Amino acid sequence: MNKYELLLILSASNEEGDKDALVEKVSKLLEAKGATITSVDKWGNKKLAYPINFKHDGYYVLFNLEAEAKVPAEVQKQLNITADVYRAMFIRK
Repeated sequence: MNKYELLLILSASNEEGDKDALVEKVSKLLEAKGATITSVDKWGNKKLAYPINFKHDGYYVLFNLEAEAKVPAEVQKQLNITADVYRAMFIRK
């Protein structure tokens, strides 16, 4: 099992309940693929360094997790087609 960080940038225009639901959806996706989530850190709304889809703000969430080496690629595919996820980046610790 490798240790990873997953940084998500979500749409800041959603309601707080929608953001929490999306974070929960990503958590369940990770657990379904066999990952163990050690912590979830919600950073909140931040200004983006450059516009993404003509948006200037994003909601940042950091996941710390342990997973097999194939899990990041599988989850990345799902996150790329999720509408309210602007960016998702896995980093191996």
